[in-house]
Amino acid sequence: MSRRRAPLAVLSSVIVTAATLTASTAAHAATTTFTPTADTYVDNGSTGTNYGTSGQLGLDNSPVKRTFLKFTVSGISGSVSNAKLRIHTDDVSGAESPNGGTFRAMSNVSWTETAVTWNNQPAVDGATLGSLGAVVRNAWYEVDVSSYVTGNGTYSIGITSSSTDGADYDSRESGSTAPQLVVTDGTTPPPGDPVWVGAGDIADSGSGDTATAALLDNIQGTVWTTGDNVYPDGTASQFNTYYEPTWGRHKARTRPSPGNHDYNTSGATGYYNYFGAQAGPSGRGYYSYDLGNWHIVSLNSNISMSAGSAQEQWLRQDLAASTKPCTAAYWHHPLFTSGANHAPSTATRPLFQALYDANADLVLFGHNHQYERFAPQNPTGGLDNARGIRSFVAGMGGAGAYGFGTIKPNSEARNTGTRGVLKLTLHSNSFDWQFVPEAGKTYTDSGTTNCH
Repeated sequence: MSRRRAPLAVLSSVIVTAATLTASTAAHAATTTFTPTADTYVDNGSTGTNYGTSGQLGLDNSPVKRTFLKFTVSGISGSVSNAKLRIHTDDVSGAESPNGGTFRAMSNVSWTETAVTWNNQPAVDGATLGSLGAVVRNAWYEVDVSSYVTGNGTYSIGITSSSTDGADYDSRESGSTAPQLVVTDGTTPPPGDPVWVGAGDIADSGSGDTATAALLDNIQGTVWTTGDNVYPDGTASQFNTYYEPTWGRHKARTRPSPGNHDYNTSGATGYYNYFGAQAGPSGRGYYSYDLGNWHIVSLNSNISMSAGSAQEQWLRQDLAASTKPCTAAYWHHPLFTSGANHAPSTATRPLFQALYDANADLVLFGHNHQYERFAPQNPTGGLDNARGIRSFVAGMGGAGAYGFGTIKPNSEARNTGTRGVLKLTLHSNSFDWQFVPEAGKTYTDSGTTNCH
């Protein structure tokens, strides 16, 4: 089927919506998140009022409200490969809008949030950076500002609206939903086609995560995880104690997904706070990005996945909007597995169905602490060499090994007791897979599959 891009709300210039996070292909890129040093809005219905301490940033065209943001970028090494402005709509009635605003650069960087009023507001006089179409309440949205934010320095961004039903965003006073400027530096891509490498079920008090992190030290590219990033409960302390010293040194190039152990902490706050913007919109757990000719989707198997759920509907819309010829996805609970500890998770089938309907090519799971490769299958597990999706259980990231039970149909390769990472090389119309074992072990598995 064709995958032509559908319109995404109201777009202009360069824009990334909240549905998409674009991963940098930089070999050793570093991502830094900045919060505003100042933000405020002005209102021509109250021309002498300053709103600098407000928890809300107003945007409207009747009365006219304009929002101003200022960021100070520091500590960036080399050139900026990507910069995104992230803003969050307020969780109140009326914060939604059919027009999320137009974002422009500003030459004035000396204004202060406690002094600006309608009467003395700085000019919104620079290039248009992007615009948002319809926005809903309590959601993150992103605008690509890479054309403006090019290195260390101070940057002002003005937001205006042509709608009489304007939007309201959270200000820096709101805390965790304050605006963010996410800057990635480093522009040296790995040679050849993109490399995409990872595993799930990773960090605990043992040494398995140390062994697999050492493999990543010698493999460039983007890192993925298939959940249960840290044991036993996904707390902030456990992320700092177990994950950070090992896989954490590759955090800047990691695009994770959450597992059930990450959710042992209420709302998986340890996971979302640790990974920040790289885990997608805060608290949601599903997002997408592109690598080369591939569209990649990270999904959350710890929340509703039923047909018609917010996640399933988002997935179908996201897949329909992709223009890439090849598609991969990953999440924690496996639809297909021969593992003895955890049975197949049939609740994930609607996600697999949506991917199958969009002619996706590859799905990765975790949860069972082992490695297993399946032949291309349809959503009910039938062999399908024409449109089937090849899947892997990649739960060998460091946690203790699990055994196998009854071997499921179409299981082509299995191993337990060897920790490792699954290295995928994403070609223009195919992918290579390679199981890379921890030092001292010999199990390997490799091959190639064409995209549909």
